[in-house]
Amino acid sequence: MKEKNNASYSAKDIYVLEGLEPVRKRPGMYIGSTGVDGLHHLIWEIVDNSIDEAMGGFAKHITVELLKDNMVSVTDDGRGIPVDIHPKTKKSALETALTTLHAGGKFGGDSYKVSGGLHGVGVSVVNALSTWMKAEINKDGGVYIQEYKQGVPKSNVKKIGKSDETGTKIIFQPDPSIFSKIEFDIKKILDHLRQQAYLTKGVRMEVVDKREEKSFHYAFYFEGGLHSFIHHLIGDSSMIHDHVFYSQSTVEHMEVETAFAYVDEVESKEMSFANNIYTMDGGMHLTGFRSALTRTLNDFAKKENYLKGSDDNLTGDDVREGLVAAVSIKIREPQFEGQTKARLGNPEARTAVETAVSEAFKEYLERYSNDARKILEKNILAAKARKAAKAAKDTVLRKGALEGLTLPGKLADCSSRKAEDSELFIVEGDSAGGSCKQGRDRRTQAILPLKGKILNVEKSRIDKMLVNKEIRSLVIALGTAISDQFDLGKLRYHKVILMTDADVDGAHITTLLLTLFYRYFPQIIEAGHLYIAQPPLYRIQKGKEVQYAYTEAEREGIVKSFKGENANIQRYKGLGEMNPDQLWETTMNPETRVLKQVKVEDAEEADRMFDILMGESVEPRKNFIQAHATSVKNLDI
Repeated sequence: MKEKNNASYSAKDIYVLEGLEPVRKRPGMYIGSTGVDGLHHLIWEIVDNSIDEAMGGFAKHITVELLKDNMVSVTDDGRGIPVDIHPKTKKSALETALTTLHAGGKFGGDSYKVSGGLHGVGVSVVNALSTWMKAEINKDGGVYIQEYKQGVPKSNVKKIGKSDETGTKIIFQPDPSIFSKIEFDIKKILDHLRQQAYLTKGVRMEVVDKREEKSFHYAFYFEGGLHSFIHHLIGDSSMIHDHVFYSQSTVEHMEVETAFAYVDEVESKEMSFANNIYTMDGGMHLTGFRSALTRTLNDFAKKENYLKGSDDNLTGDDVREGLVAAVSIKIREPQFEGQTKARLGNPEARTAVETAVSEAFKEYLERYSNDARKILEKNILAAKARKAAKAAKDTVLRKGALEGLTLPGKLADCSSRKAEDSELFIVEGDSAGGSCKQGRDRRTQAILPLKGKILNVEKSRIDKMLVNKEIRSLVIALGTAISDQFDLGKLRYHKVILMTDADVDGAHITTLLLTLFYRYFPQIIEAGHLYIAQPPLYRIQKGKEVQYAYTEAEREGIVKSFKGENANIQRYKGLGEMNPDQLWETTMNPETRVLKQVKVEDAEEADRMFDILMGESVEPRKNFIQAHATSVKNLDI
């Protein structure tokens, strides 16, 4: 947390660059989408402004309230948006910031040394995409308010009372004509605020859900910053050494905070942030961290005779196996690539992080010699496994595991050869496969039945995977090859649809397949080609009228709509129970079906769940079963 400074923050510090008109016409350009992510992005934009105040040392409390009628309130105890007259617009600075795109205190002057969101951009975009917004400012001994409708002020700024406090409160109601569905997800909000609390140590973040009769209150406060965050990310995994690496320093006016530890796992988890914004695609700061980690470990290993010749150098993959890391940089003028700010492009960020981590990690390795030994032993073991796996994989590939093979005989391919028109349904068992093959559109829909549960990729190297019949059939059907030979351009189907039974076994198989794609075909997920079919749970018939229910709530609603008349309710336990016509009508017809597009975070969650349920550690699995035992429904015994 930075100390408060005496930087000015009044109307002259609000910089105006251009008008607001394009936002309602092209909202996706400003918030990424008009779906669930874009909806929540509205909250993030307002919260970013409050966090900017906290990073400057001006705010200690941030509160997000979910209110009835889809309204959201965000409050901070910062300095409060200026309300005096802006010298250029001749309007209140508050009105200028909330109604003009690219108007804010981050574009020049000394109001903010570091900021995440571009103050004025975010709040004005939220204003434009809301049916109603109200700003309440405590500043200079007074309370000021202004209301807006779709970004247009309903009146001038009014002073309604006196106050000894300072801060900003924004209440907004998203416009239903803009967003496909307005339903705020409390888990999504809690995850975001928890993350921000770790990144802004010493600041209290609160979430209050007032949508139901009984309100719920959550609060996050972490003094340890990223050090605390690493313990959270490690979760139920076991650290292989005793001390978490933690470093915080300033290099060339950039604040660099880094923490990491090694766990007894194969996968790595690296999270990078720039000005508290999660850069999911990394960038220069993450590149600098990786370079420092690899070089420092190699230098130390050679100095202490862990490595002999130059051929034994540890690679980046070797030193990242089992790594759980978080990198955060605060930089004056971040250059984000893309509107969603997924990657940091500042070259100076790489140098700053590399310098900071190299110096601190060298000191760490010398101070904690036992930790250094355990880390290097894991790195060297990873290097040996890499070489052994490469040799085994090359042997398998040389034997033609994938080359020169025809499409698997069990694949019922489609007649279309245009990938953009083609769909591959991956189904479990011959029974469901038979119904799907009969009910499909043969022109565009291919069916690949898999026998039983596929190989547990959690515990298998790629060479063992490639000799597994079911996985090999899937890889050949996809056409992309695998590992370093993977080529997304050769994907034979632009919709790959997992279609399993709506029971415990079906959920297990879906999780296995999601884990397989997450580990070995992440590009297919990232490109938006992987889907999960949503077969109905119930068939409800009254006389000649038939309706299908995909959830328990839908079933109850349909039964109620029959107004007491007896209905025949059939619960589907498997796709094989449906005849081909029913399967087409409910699950395969592009005009009527429900598909869930798999996103990277869905696959990550499946992978995490797989670690809990199928990993080596018993305690996390026991805790999960105890926590969820009372909520299990439709358990087939």
